[in-house]
Amino acid sequence: MDFSWRSSLDHDEKVRSFLKSQGVSHRMFSQIKHFGGRITVDQKEVFTSDYVRPGQLVTIFMPDEKENSDLTADFDDPLEIVFENRDFLVVNKPAFVTTVPGHADRTTTLVNMVKAHLITENAGSLVPHVVTRLDRDTSGLVLLAKHKFAHSLLNDALMNHHDIEKYYTAFASGQFEEDHGIIDQPIGRVDDDFIRRQVRPDGKRSVTEYWVEKRFASFTQLKVQLHTGRTHQIRVHLSWFGHPLVGDDLYGGPRSEAIGRQALNASQLVFFDPFANKNRHFNVGLPKDMLDLSNLINS
Repeated sequence: MDFSWRSSLDHDEKVRSFLKSQGVSHRMFSQIKHFGGRITVDQKEVFTSDYVRPGQLVTIFMPDEKENSDLTADFDDPLEIVFENRDFLVVNKPAFVTTVPGHADRTTTLVNMVKAHLITENAGSLVPHVVTRLDRDTSGLVLLAKHKFAHSLLNDALMNHHDIEKYYTAFASGQFEEDHGIIDQPIGRVDDDFIRRQVRPDGKRSVTEYWVEKRFASFTQLKVQLHTGRTHQIRVHLSWFGHPLVGDDLYGGPRSEAIGRQALNASQLVFFDPFANKNRHFNVGLPKDMLDLSNLINS
């Protein structure tokens, strides 16, 4: 796979410096050098210590990624694709599907489904790179990169909390007095508990913003944005705030006959596509169980 940029500088620059400004990392330089990649300037192979002049075309040829033979492909479960191009894949994950393989499930996760899709379309790389992930019981939009360079660029953006925005639809118990609010409380593990998290002074800073979309008799529909990415962040913050998610047994949410999980869906995703040099926006509607819950509340 190859990627090209034309120098718009008004001066000569070392190839390495030019490519670093395009997001090529030290690790990627190493992979190019040791695993069969190459770099060209105007179709002539060069070293990173050579120079690129104004107007010249710099191209990197990335070596093929080694397939993980331990990752099986799940051809049996359907994959709902929202968007796909050479670099990225956006899918609508159903509830009760784990994003990545783990001890509990190694064969029917979202990543297993994506690998089957890549095989079906004869993709050059069969290595799915998860950029954003969701809890097993949370539904909605998940962003994946189709090669390591795309993953590297978006992972840097995610770590620096820019260029990627995620919005969730949540049904929280009780009534909210304010139409908008920000919860800025540190989150850490519950002592001697591998799964649960809690607000605690020695936790990591965690920021959740919410807007009230609809008010019902005993529940409130929220639009929620994460400004940090802690495990179970929305669930923990809303529980601490006195409004746990409907169906969230783990954090004290009320049960409902309409839904067998926490009422949380990743409904909107915005990310900057560095290859197309533009933002990409995606929206999905609520899944059936959350629609059923909404109808039950309205009835």
